[in-house]
Amino acid sequence: MKLEFGLKFNLDLRYGFCFLIHFLLVAPIFSESIQERFTPPNGYSRITYPKESFSTYLQNFPLKPKGSPVFLYNGNKKQNQVHEAVLDFPLLETDLIQCADAVMKLRAEYLYSRKEWEKINFTISNGMLVPFSRFVKGDRVVVKGNKTSWKEGIAKKGTNRDVFEVYLKFIYSYAGTISLQSELKKKQLKNLEPGDVWIQAGSPGHVVMVVDKAQSKEGNTLFLLAQSYMPSQEMHILKNTTTNSPWFSLPQGEFFQTPEWEFMANALYGFRK
Repeated sequence: MKLEFGLKFNLDLRYGFCFLIHFLLVAPIFSESIQERFTPPNGYSRITYPKESFSTYLQNFPLKPKGSPVFLYNGNKKQNQVHEAVLDFPLLETDLIQCADAVMKLRAEYLYSRKEWEKINFTISNGMLVPFSRFVKGDRVVVKGNKTSWKEGIAKKGTNRDVFEVYLKFIYSYAGTISLQSELKKKQLKNLEPGDVWIQAGSPGHVVMVVDKAQSKEGNTLFLLAQSYMPSQEMHILKNTTTNSPWFSLPQGEFFQTPEWEFMANALYGFRK
């Protein structure tokens, strides 16, 4: 929206003042994206991807203002502040959006933003595939112990945000690192792209997500990592102990150390297309 500041002098001053207050209240506050905040180190250039890709979606994900702490779901600050930036998406007021949930949320939000409803589906811990398209039809999953079944047409239908949030909350409640890993594909480190994850399935397990990538002319790779953790907390860009922090280099040995978890270096996975 373009503002015209050349107001005529005979306008009612009160009208102009009210207009200004209205604009300040409703105008969106500018927030930096990941790629705007973090410039690759000297000698490296950011890799660009097709506009509609998941990688580009992540590179352009908005961040909270510089210096923001990571908060837990209950409003308390995370004790171990190991981040360089905080992603700007809200938590629930319950301890649900942990590491794997945050990764699934980002993937689902990307597909939802593109109205690709039929591609939003996740496997829950007992192996049942739960597509968002069934929720769109008004179907819901009934859980009894470890057994689950579909009940058709028992709830609100549609692709509206409130139905999507009900779907996500169900996934947060019944999926985790074990179910997430089962639906990902193994990748070679040389093929790393934003959207890929390092994951260790288990209880507890952990997962971190690649959200940006840069390369040098020599072919060396740097990347940014984001994580949520336990208890439920805001997703954040991890810092590290290198001079290029928060940019990470590809692991050279058997293990890959991140601030709060050590992964097997070859435990890199990506979403299936």
